[in-house]
Amino acid sequence: MTDTATAHGDELPVEGMDYNKALHITVKCGDKVISRVLVNEGSGVNICPFYTPRELDIHLREVKKRHVRVRAFDGWQKDVIREIYLTLQIGPVEFPILFQVMDISSSYNLILRRPWIHTTWVVPSTPHQCIKFEWDCQEIIIHGEWSRST
Repeated sequence: MTDTATAHGDELPVEGMDYNKALHITVKCGDKVISRVLVNEGSGVNICPFYTPRELDIHLREVKKRHVRVRAFDGWQKDVIREIYLTLQIGPVEFPILFQVMDISSSYNLILRRPWIHTTWVVPSTPHQCIKFEWDCQEIIIHGEWSRST
């Protein structure tokens, strides 16, 4: 894949580079729509809050147990209780993504972090409120939930 997906200045919201809202998108998992999926380059693991599999009708006893501890930048530590692959449809493309299931309170239903961003060559842009990637020789643009285009 070539690195052709770029963000342009004319695509900025009216606030320009002072735009400071988090970038979150809507995806599909099977026949369910999942809103408030945070795209964040700040960490090395994809996070799935404990309540999200229940909303997707996935029973956690069917999901692989995982005994790992995740440490946040501020030193906060939390145990991973399960590990789950979810196939998310993002735009026209389906991605199998490994998530660490954690019993946390979150404003987001899923958190996509560096592993997914790097392996898919996604270019996320918080100021532009979109992600871009190349798929099947086409540039795919997914607008954030707060963008002016949604």
